[in-house]
Amino acid sequence: MTTVILLRHGRTTANTAGVLAGWTPGVQLDETGQGQVAAVAQRLSSVPLAAVVSSPLERCRQTAGAVVAGRELELRTDDRLGEARYGDWTGRPIKELAKEPLWKVVQQHPSAAVFPGPEGEGLAQTQARAVAAVREWNATLGPDAVWVACSHGDVIKAVLADAFGMHLDSFQRIVVDPASISVVTYTDTRPFVVRVNDTGGDVAALIPPKRKRGRRKSSDAVVGGGAGSGAA
Repeated sequence: MTTVILLRHGRTTANTAGVLAGWTPGVQLDETGQGQVAAVAQRLSSVPLAAVVSSPLERCRQTAGAVVAGRELELRTDDRLGEARYGDWTGRPIKELAKEPLWKVVQQHPSAAVFPGPEGEGLAQTQARAVAAVREWNATLGPDAVWVACSHGDVIKAVLADAFGMHLDSFQRIVVDPASISVVTYTDTRPFVVRVNDTGGDVAALIPPKRKRGRRKSSDAVVGGGAGSGAA
């Protein structure tokens, strides 16, 4: 059962300015974002991590770097965890984009949304590459691994939608705040969504329990809901 902690980058200067940053270089965490990142790194400090893999964009590398600090881990990057490629929308104010006809498509039928311009991609493409990245890292790191994937709001929402078995057209129902963690455990038969948009909860349950000799953890869901992850 491989567990991925989906970590969104902390708040940025583009977030506060109301601008769609996309792949714009040089977008960094603001002062609040730096504080958020320090806090989430401290929260995760007790969780043994097999890897920390980040979007190549600076705001994510800043965030993931705080998690890696003090660990014997190398920060890795994967372009497939990078922000959605918003094409000609990149760098424009959100309030201006909300007046575009495509905005309604993004809100109501995102699986059909393809961003304009030669650099634009469809949100379905964003989801496909991000889910592929998570599943390939799961396979590489192994069934007992807990690892962090540091990415962006729409990308994490797309991965969560896949894990929930939701159509991409429903992914706007999911909220992923800056520096939040969302957690998915992948088994042989299905993913289990453990947390979504967690910005302050205890993380002790993310520490893998010692496996009893010869016992294999089931990938079946507990009928009735069970006693919770903290139960013996």
